[in-house]
Parts: sequence; structure tokens; C-alpha cells
Amino acid sequence: MENVDGVLNTLTFYVTTYGLNVIGAIVILLIGLIIAGWVARIVENALARTQRVDETLRGFFSSFAKYFIIVFTVLAVLAQFGVQTASLIAIFGAAGLAIGLALQGTLSNLAAGVMLLLFRPFKTGDFIEAAGLSGTVKSITLFVTELATPDNVQIVVPNGQLWGASIHNYSFHDTRRVDLTLGIGYEANIADAKTAILDEVSKDARAHTEPAPMVAVLGLGDSSVDLVVRIWCKAGDYWALKFDLTEALKNRLDREGISIPYPQRAVHIVGAAGAASIPT
Repeated sequence: MENVDGVLNTLTFYVTTYGLNVIGAIVILLIGLIIAGWVARIVENALARTQRVDETLRGFFSSFAKYFIIVFTVLAVLAQFGVQTASLIAIFGAAGLAIGLALQGTLSNLAAGVMLLLFRPFKTGDFIEAAGLSGTVKSITLFVTELATPDNVQIVVPNGQLWGASIHNYSFHDTRRVDLTLGIGYEANIADAKTAILDEVSKDARAHTEPAPMVAVLGLGDSSVDLVVRIWCKAGDYWALKFDLTEALKNRLDREGISIPYPQRAVHIVGAAGAASIPT
């Protein structure tokens, strides 16, 4: 009987001493979990209404808000039992600093990934050039971006490299300008060459009429008059139009009798009997 009475007295002591604390801790924990889920849904829905925020970022921010509240809930529960949370926060802070220093490069890529997904300098399917690399964007995650080169080679680039470099997005605008340089002989009539070039360009439906195609004298070379041809087209038609027009304009100038000269140099040989000029 004495043992039973001792056990009952011990149980009574703990129930009266810690019972309310346990009930309070359970209530705090339940309320904290409910609030954490509620805040996560609010953040998710709020970001979903913003078209600029990527789906990956929506999940990241909502999860961050949820676990942020859960951490403070756990600290409040520990405080309910008299645990000195200030020392725990200091320990977690020191541990977080050590982990941050150890994962400095990884966290840098994470921060860059957040910025890329938030500001969206490019999106999946765009052809970009950055950090000395170029390719079509296949996927963007919080840590890396996957590119595919024109010959279908996969490139996985850390986001820190992309965010810290100049980014050329060739797919950002709907239209692009094709620039071609053609050289004609000095004996050729420039006006006739311009007319022939513009006529050939007008036959291609991919060339936009507004802004209108333009042909101008770019410069006077060593062996040719250099003409620049500028045509606007859809961004997706850029390379096909460039390749096709380069061939078509060469054939058209041949039919018009307008030569595309190659470099020539005159060598003057001076001897006792006089000078002779030999073209090379």
C-alpha cells in the first residue's frame, strides 16, 4: 500500500505541477500548426494571382512561411515548460551561420535562382546566351538552369553564374532583324543592285513589310562596295530566313550580272627596265 500511495502521490504531483503546462503546450502546438497551414495557403493563393511569380517560387515561399511559424510554435511550446529559448535561439543561430558558410556557394545559387524566377529575364523555351554559354532553356530550378545547345547537348548551369552575367535573350521579342552583308564590284551599278536585292527580298513571305526592308552602302572595301541588307521577321524565322536569303541573293546577283568580287591585290615589280604590274 505504501508503494501505491507513493506512486499516486508522484502522479498527483506531476499532474498538478505540469498538467496545465502540457495542456497549454498542446493547445499552442495545435493553434500554431493551424496558423502555419493557413498562412501557407494565403501566401500560395496571393502569389498565384501574380503572373510574374513562377510556380516553383510559390511553393518555396509558402513552405518558408509555414515552417517559419512552426519553428516559433515549437519555441513557444518549449518555453511553456520553462526551457530557456534564448539559449536555443543562439545555438540555432550559430549552427545556421556555420551551415551558411559551409554551403556558401549553394546558398548563392539558391538566392540567384529566386531572383531568376522572380524577375524572369528568360523562361523555358527561350534561346539565351550568358556566362559564355548559349542554348535553349529547358528548365529553371532554384539551384540550376538546364540548357540545350543547337546540336542538342545538355548544359547544366549554376544559377549564380547566370545571375552574375549579362544575359542575351534572343527569344524575348516577337521580331528580330536579319542583317546580311553583300559585296559588289566597283564597276557595278549600286542602284541596280539595290533594286534587285529588294525585289528578291519581297518574294519571301517571312520578310516583314513594316518596318520595310532596307539596303544601304555600309562601306568601301579593298575590292568591293559593301552593302548591308536589313530585314525584319518573326524571331522563330530568323535563321531560316537568313540562310535562304543568303543563297537567294547570291543567285539573283549572278542572274543580274552583278559580280561579288573576291579580294585582289596589284603587285608592282620595279626593275632596271621599268616597272610591271601583276594582279594577284
